[in-house]
Amino acid sequence: MQVWRGTEEVPADLGPTVATLGIFDGVHRGHQVVLGAAVSEAEDAGWTSVAITFDPHPATVHRPDEHFELIASLTDRLERLAATGVDAVLVLEYTLDLARHTPEQFARRYLVDTLHAGLVVVGEDVRFGWQNAGDQHTMVRLGHELGFGVRIVKDIECPDTGRRWSSTWVRELLAAGDVAGAANVLGRTHRVRGVVVHGAQRGRQLGYPTANLLADDLGVVPADGVYAGWLIRPAHAPDDGTSKRLPAAISVGTNPTFHGVERTVEAYVLGRTDLDLYGEEVVVELVARLRPMVAFDGIPALLDQMADDVARTAGLLGVPAPQRPDAARAATPGGPAGAEAAGA
Repeated sequence: MQVWRGTEEVPADLGPTVATLGIFDGVHRGHQVVLGAAVSEAEDAGWTSVAITFDPHPATVHRPDEHFELIASLTDRLERLAATGVDAVLVLEYTLDLARHTPEQFARRYLVDTLHAGLVVVGEDVRFGWQNAGDQHTMVRLGHELGFGVRIVKDIECPDTGRRWSSTWVRELLAAGDVAGAANVLGRTHRVRGVVVHGAQRGRQLGYPTANLLADDLGVVPADGVYAGWLIRPAHAPDDGTSKRLPAAISVGTNPTFHGVERTVEAYVLGRTDLDLYGEEVVVELVARLRPMVAFDGIPALLDQMADDVARTAGLLGVPAPQRPDAARAATPGGPAGAEAAGA
């Protein structure tokens, strides 16, 4: 898939296209239906399928004082768009100047002059142009005026609930810690991506070293708790039998027992104490929630729970459960007064 970061990168000899547009945050099942329709139409016509997306998210431009988190980073969004089979993505920098385009100005500049769209495929909820004045009916009218066809894809609902697939639904599920439910809406496991930073190293002292990520930098992080999932090393090129995808028990929270302030995501790779991940960008995929965050009165109770978390994680992921670490077996109540979940 080609990625054009601005109109200046669009090839001058680009032929006719089938275009679609949206933020596509998460590229959930509803987005996938629209994108799939665009890809299918392009294949039938022998044209190029192109998705227009925006970065940063418009909410961060219009409401800069409000904290807004993306379901997927731009890197992950592009990976997920590529998985739909679309030929190219045009990433437009979202600015107030772009926002001031009327629907007609937007369609003429980007759909017609830049992408030479012969067909535009959008969902029923499409909005574009100044103050989101353009909708599906506007798009059809502009298609007649500017010379491109329009296909409106009807909303697709979840067969189990009758609810429309949406980014809002994903956010609600993640806020409740229901990562399995979010995966059902997304069509894939929810993931966060960030750079591993130094933590307090309490987990290492207990035999469970963790890769620590600051939650504020990761986008939408699910509710505090302990999860089973995977740690992925995108830049890792295995040449020694090691894997880029590693099973992990994951803790999300602030570690309040230790008077923690920053909310973190901490991933313990099952059975591994030899990994040096500091400064490395990693991806953490959250498969299932094991339990909420619980404070413990002493080290023995904490370690028993951590061992159970690791065993349950291994069972859910279908991998062998590692032995309890020597440091955990040797720990005594003489250690810290308490701890918080796997990844303490």
